[in-house]
Amino acid sequence: MIKDIKKWFASGEPWIWLNAAAVGASVIMVVGLLLLIAVRGLGHFWPHAIEEVRYQWQGEEVRIIGEVQGEELVDTQRLIDSGIPLETDKLKVTRYLMKIGNRDAYGVDFRNIVEPLVVARDRPRDLIAVERTEYGNLYGYLREVKEAGNVVASGEAAWEALQARIDRVSALRDDIRDIEKYAIGEINYEIEKLRLAKRRLELEGEDSPENLARIDSQRAVLDARYNELYTELNALYEEIRRDSFTAEIQDGRVLEVPMERVIQAYRPNAMNLAQKIGFYLGQLWNFVSGEPREANTEGGIFPAIFGTVMMVLVMAVLVTPLGVVAAVYLREYAKQGPLVRTIRIAVNNLAGVPSIVYGVFGLGFFVYFLGGNIDRLFYPEAAPAPVFGTPGMIWASLTLALLTLPVVIVSTEEGLSRIPRSIREGSLALGATKAETLWRTVLPMTSPAIMTGLILAVARAAGEVAPLMLVGVVKLAPSLAVDGNFPFLHLERKFMHLGFHIYDVGFQSPNVEAARPLVYATALLLVIIIIVLNLFAIAIRNRLREKYRELEN
Repeated sequence: MIKDIKKWFASGEPWIWLNAAAVGASVIMVVGLLLLIAVRGLGHFWPHAIEEVRYQWQGEEVRIIGEVQGEELVDTQRLIDSGIPLETDKLKVTRYLMKIGNRDAYGVDFRNIVEPLVVARDRPRDLIAVERTEYGNLYGYLREVKEAGNVVASGEAAWEALQARIDRVSALRDDIRDIEKYAIGEINYEIEKLRLAKRRLELEGEDSPENLARIDSQRAVLDARYNELYTELNALYEEIRRDSFTAEIQDGRVLEVPMERVIQAYRPNAMNLAQKIGFYLGQLWNFVSGEPREANTEGGIFPAIFGTVMMVLVMAVLVTPLGVVAAVYLREYAKQGPLVRTIRIAVNNLAGVPSIVYGVFGLGFFVYFLGGNIDRLFYPEAAPAPVFGTPGMIWASLTLALLTLPVVIVSTEEGLSRIPRSIREGSLALGATKAETLWRTVLPMTSPAIMTGLILAVARAAGEVAPLMLVGVVKLAPSLAVDGNFPFLHLERKFMHLGFHIYDVGFQSPNVEAARPLVYATALLLVIIIIVLNLFAIAIRNRLREKYRELEN
């Protein structure tokens, strides 16, 4: 028996099983983590039922209205010690976390209640939830809809009138956003360009009356257009402020809410399954395509998605030629010796440098030194406001390109080493130069290895946050890096990033309970984006590998 066990160990089979078990455990943990993130994140958008709870509190029966967001078992003695009067022989009781909303009325969004003090629970069908642009959700009973201060609907008819006016307000809000963000934004951009042009004429001593008059005439045209838009904008604001509605909240007060603050209103207790699925899909789309509100704790995350993908693409464009050129020189041209070996060791060690160190380097070299000198040479009229001498997307992409450069260099060198010597000799024998052999034969055959390095670089760059906090990422970016203003691509602008969004919402938000589901949802989206980017690169690599496989053989 002992001999058989020794023989089994000597065969190496136990280590194979051990490795398989380690891989299996890793896969299970990764899948479990993704499932946890998916369930917690995607469940946030489902229309939860609104409950009306009769609750004993400080000797009185009060009414609480809201959504049950979670529950847990808590030691009874711990609750008694915290001042909650409980008379029960149970060692543990259930505590519910209820989202009561109406932050403008109560100052908080959530409240804890314990099961022994609950007198009754109900789910009336006419309870409404209203998503607002500020102060979070409103929960209560709809009472009246008003137009210019006059009641136009009440009772059951108020619900239809409310939905119609929400559609009207939504259309007006879109018109206002188009004017403010695009039309007036474009005019402001042109006015700023004229200001800088005038300042440049002054610095160059060419501020003749003719030149200044030409700029003033252009400015007058823009001012006239701005005044027209401003008048139109004021009219739209008057229209959007016309309507309001009243709702009775849990403590019996009746609040009047201006319709301009309403995003949508719904009655989850009266929805059937199809309506809930439709609402759920709509909420998902709003989350992916919308802009953030209320310090990122409400609304969508489209600017963060755009910033993350854009930064990774720019980083890939920058790191690929740098890494390939460095690898080709080290492998094909450099004289192999102690110096080259030292450089390779240094490149490998760079992969272990903490990412925040790259951020400090990027801030000092790219932003302050390189960007500052670019401003002094090409944008003196903008001083003291910086153009490139401030954190932005181009500097963030360059910093991450440096961070991931060792991965591309090592991967490309390994690919170059696998090209058979006979292929090089055959190309040279046919009269091609070394450069032609490298460009037309060796590098194409190395492209799968280059893509492998790029895949690893993208995976790391998309998830990095620490260096980006120093070289370009902000909590809220006023505009995207791409817009309709020439030159259309503005890489000097600051941007939002999904990784920083998770950190900001999860750890810097004043309303942690409201932000927690968004942390899960954003984390899931970041993982999905990284997987999609990697799958895209893997597909290209596999295609290249099949293309050159026959030549390698």
